[in-house]
Amino acid sequence: MAAKGRHSRFPSRKSSPSTLAFTILIMFTFLGLILLALGILSIPGSTSPDSPRAHDLSSIVHDTVDRSEEDDGEGDRWVEVISWEPRAFVYHNFLSKDECEYLINLGKPHMKKSTVVDSATGKSTDSRVRTSSGTFLNRGRDKIVQNIEKRIADFAFIPVEHGEGLQILHYEVGQKYEPHFDYFADEFNTKNGGQRIATVLMYLSDVEEGGETVFPAAKGNYSFVPWWNELSECGKGGLSLKPKRGDALLFWSMNPDGTLDPSSLHGGCPVIKGNKWSSTKWMRVNEYKV
Repeated sequence: MAAKGRHSRFPSRKSSPSTLAFTILIMFTFLGLILLALGILSIPGSTSPDSPRAHDLSSIVHDTVDRSEEDDGEGDRWVEVISWEPRAFVYHNFLSKDECEYLINLGKPHMKKSTVVDSATGKSTDSRVRTSSGTFLNRGRDKIVQNIEKRIADFAFIPVEHGEGLQILHYEVGQKYEPHFDYFADEFNTKNGGQRIATVLMYLSDVEEGGETVFPAAKGNYSFVPWWNELSECGKGGLSLKPKRGDALLFWSMNPDGTLDPSSLHGGCPVIKGNKWSSTKWMRVNEYKV
């Protein structure tokens, strides 16, 4: 007796072209993810030498300007990031030559020995760590000062009312400001306006040699900045910026989460040749009443 042929109870299924294509796509996607994870494959443009990376300071553009007697100081305005720890930005040609000279002339007749804040008492005191001279201008003193303060507020996205009055500073040869924090360690100085959140430092003059603003605790390959060979020995002690008339340096003393940023430690290197004039605007978390 012949045996009956055996047949499956389930009919055979043929894969449709669309199903096969989808399966191949999934397989290649999975393979691509594995290659990306292993670093064998990269996304086009992700490793371009023109793409700045965190703490990679070699991508900073060095704008060298040969000043002449006819230079009016009205160069192109542009902003560049020089550090992410601390968060620091340079606004080139923030002030005009006339504005720089105006602020210097306002401060000259009133300069006095600069002081520092005593962290124990919160009061101002004389100190050898800061040897410059300086004076303060009332906030909103006149139309020119108001325009500058409005520009600062727009640059930092912090209201004018949160800013202290402008401070004008003068450093002669040998004068300096040792590394320090702009934020306060006492409660006395935070009663009005709260903690200092950010600083805008405006350079009112060029300096022939020395006088750099240095961040000793900055993260990054700061020896790769384009102006490294132009720095003094003090300037090579961290991420440094050479004074250039009209430029403004914005750096943050607090992190986005509201904590204090220790990498904002900064100082003013001794002037070796020439004179250094600058103006500082400290900004608070809350409104600073004057």
